[in-house]
Amino acid sequence: MSETSETSETSAMTEVAEVIVAGAGPTGLALACELALGGVETLVVERLPRRIEQTKGGVLQPRTQELLELRGLLEPMRARAMPREPVGGNFALLPVPLDCTAWDTAHPYPLAVAQGEIEEVLEERAVALGVRVRRDCPVTEVEQSDGGVVVTAGGRRIEARHLVACDGGHSTVRKLLGVPFPGRPGTHTAVLADVRLSSVSGLVPKSLGEVSTLTREVDGRWVMLAPAGGDRYRFTGGVTGKEAADRDRPVTFEEVAELLRVVYGEETVPAAVENASRFGDATRQVDDYRVGDVFFAGDAAHIHPPFGGQGLNLGVQDAFNLGWKLAAVLRDRAPADLLDTYHAERHPVGAAVLRNTQAQRVFAVPRPAADIVELRTIFTELMRLPEANRHLAGLVSGLSYAYDLPGGRPWAGRRVAGVDPALFRSGRPVLLDLAGILPPELGAVRAEPVDGLPGAVLVRPDGYAAWAADTEPDLDALTGGPCGSLLGQRESVTAAA
Repeated sequence: MSETSETSETSAMTEVAEVIVAGAGPTGLALACELALGGVETLVVERLPRRIEQTKGGVLQPRTQELLELRGLLEPMRARAMPREPVGGNFALLPVPLDCTAWDTAHPYPLAVAQGEIEEVLEERAVALGVRVRRDCPVTEVEQSDGGVVVTAGGRRIEARHLVACDGGHSTVRKLLGVPFPGRPGTHTAVLADVRLSSVSGLVPKSLGEVSTLTREVDGRWVMLAPAGGDRYRFTGGVTGKEAADRDRPVTFEEVAELLRVVYGEETVPAAVENASRFGDATRQVDDYRVGDVFFAGDAAHIHPPFGGQGLNLGVQDAFNLGWKLAAVLRDRAPADLLDTYHAERHPVGAAVLRNTQAQRVFAVPRPAADIVELRTIFTELMRLPEANRHLAGLVSGLSYAYDLPGGRPWAGRRVAGVDPALFRSGRPVLLDLAGILPPELGAVRAEPVDGLPGAVLVRPDGYAAWAADTEPDLDALTGGPCGSLLGQRESVTAAA
């Protein structure tokens, strides 16, 4: 073969995308939606041939619900949600619900949606926005150069400006690049499965309510049964002291049946055990969320014990932070150093979640020592104090993370008269004038004044305030910042209303 024909053949086999997203889970698909909103040509590659059917990761926390509402994605999620009592989240399975109503949010209660349903909603939106999603397409090679990345996935060579690894705790991208994943190894494993019960005892929960009411422990065996409609339940359980080395052992019907029998009585009998797997409680986080032109998000960047239902939410929140920034830089609407703020803002949040889940594991051990029992009793009493409860609720829900920005709490989760959430559906910043202090040529959205809030605020695409002013706005600071450079998009923002 001549050099010319070989070059032509190689070129014909090479695809091009601006951003490759490795992983079609909630994090990768949410990121793809955000990139596509910004006009970025995006390709999602996923090693699995089809979407997972397991219920796992089926909790949308209040902050994640706020983000989804910004893009018109919350109602489709609500339509697929499992019936759930209006109770708050939990900390370490202790019997005191977390109260998010003190955080001024329209969505104070977790929403129970199976992970497969979450992914379906996000994938439908991504495809509608022009994202290509390719399944049965595992990443096998990653090369970086000054001009971007070259990825081999599913036997195809793909060139892109950036690659974002959203491919889970065992991230292939992370391993191919030799990126360390420091932290604490797992100490035990548990089983996660979708089960159908042919008969139940009176101990089996009848509704999806406060988490501590769904969990039982008998003779070192523990099970959490979450009703999922009809005879279906999400099963989580294990044996105290089981070694982490058991993680790769297949889950058997007999194993689940035995746990159910011991914990819920002879009358509780499974008809089927579906989508069963094991998970561990390792805690790890990459040192840097960016390596050259490759970014890490979701479980590829951090893993932790599943207490509080925070993992999926942490990843989706990573995606909303990174997506608009990548799009703004790739479309020359913002300086390149805006991308550095992804690590600066999200790494501390990930570290905070790792800390709170490690703390929870101390309280949640099924057969605690006597001193832990006393500590748990005192901590439960503290959780009943409004300020302590509010603090923990903010950590688990994601509502307390404000980055180093003006205005504290994310603005888009607040209810401000005259501000329609549809303003944020375009994925652009929104300039709000609550006190009539901005010149008309800026095209700000007028809203009613609110006690305790500034007179004007520039809200980032992810709902955080990038700039705020009271009576004498510094317009140079407004127009000169990273989000200020996007104000030229205000026509499309206004039209979205």
